[in-house]
Amino acid sequence: MLSNAEFRKQAHAAIDWIADYLETIEQYPVKSNVRPGEISDQISNNAPFQGESMEVIMQDFKNIIPKGITHWQHPGFMALFPSNASYESMLAEFFTAGFGVNAMVWETSPAATELEEKMMNWLRDIFQLPKSFSGVIHDTASTSSLVAIISAREKYSNFNINEKGFNGYEDLVMYCSEQTHYSIEKDAKAAGIGKTNVRKIKTDKNFAMDVNSLQMQIEIDLKTNKKPFLVAAALGTTSSLAFDPLYEIGELCAKYGLWLHIDAAYAGSAFILPEYQHYLKGIEYADSYVVNAHKWLFTNFDCSIYFVKDAAHLINVFTTNPDYLKRTVDEVINYKDWGINLGRRFRALKLWFVMRSFGVEGLQLKLREHIRLSNVFYEKVKMHSEWELMAPFVMNVLCIRYHPQNIS
Repeated sequence: MLSNAEFRKQAHAAIDWIADYLETIEQYPVKSNVRPGEISDQISNNAPFQGESMEVIMQDFKNIIPKGITHWQHPGFMALFPSNASYESMLAEFFTAGFGVNAMVWETSPAATELEEKMMNWLRDIFQLPKSFSGVIHDTASTSSLVAIISAREKYSNFNINEKGFNGYEDLVMYCSEQTHYSIEKDAKAAGIGKTNVRKIKTDKNFAMDVNSLQMQIEIDLKTNKKPFLVAAALGTTSSLAFDPLYEIGELCAKYGLWLHIDAAYAGSAFILPEYQHYLKGIEYADSYVVNAHKWLFTNFDCSIYFVKDAAHLINVFTTNPDYLKRTVDEVINYKDWGINLGRRFRALKLWFVMRSFGVEGLQLKLREHIRLSNVFYEKVKMHSEWELMAPFVMNVLCIRYHPQNIS
């Protein structure tokens, strides 16, 4: 085990290694070239009985791990939505690990709770979201959307499913577009709704949800004694960055009494730019909203920002208070009651570091530069007839394929 003095020595070396890695990352192939099992073959099948020196461990780390990494911070990484990190975020993670806190309730770390609340308010205001929204940090959008589905389920059943199970509520149905991220369907299964009760609504030529088809499906379900309870709309789908018509969907949700959840996991970061906030028309209809800071706000994985209109309802859905969690302080937020997990990382610290170091203006400059570069690339693609645009070009996501003219 490391002494304090040895920890200082090794930490300095680790920071130097990370800085060198990021400075020279272009020397690595973007995608790892190892074969399946190649990394495993270099790691012992049995845990060491006696501890090993950090020098030996670090040597193995350098020789084994980097070559088995797909380098997400590489400038050539373009396969998936990014997971953008920053030096500020990394520094904050060092402190988070050093504190080693479980930020489940206010008393277990007041600073973690109060900083998280403040960061959520900062982002809510920067994104121009309704003042009625309150926020919490989850790990990923999959978790945030699961929380939304369970919350909507309990609102529809008046908490009966939480108390008694699905007795009498087996016919709940929910809606999303055929382009919606697969995690919505996965979350529906986890929430007990069932895969067959997820209605995938067809999309238009721009891959956005067709509102007329949505209304028709709701009417069909009502006539067959199904129980519609939620619509999951996307502001920036994963496959093409399509934007569902939020205002029109919101009007339907208000008409039929459905929970409106918005998945803006990637594109939501762009709403710090006034020129893109028009996509939020209709946000007042939303009951819940998610955006991942770890995608385009330079806050390393994981950091999913979940906003909800009715925080009191959310707390009622997830509150449990065994004796060992009885609290002595009232009138404070206890984020264990804002989702599924009891154990919670101190994720707000890295957001605070990033927001203060970049500033809103700095973040806006970065995002605008990314969008500008995407437009430069788009113009170059248009000059070549053998490259085909597969979806409308929006923000900084360009879907193209190579289609030589002599191939049918």
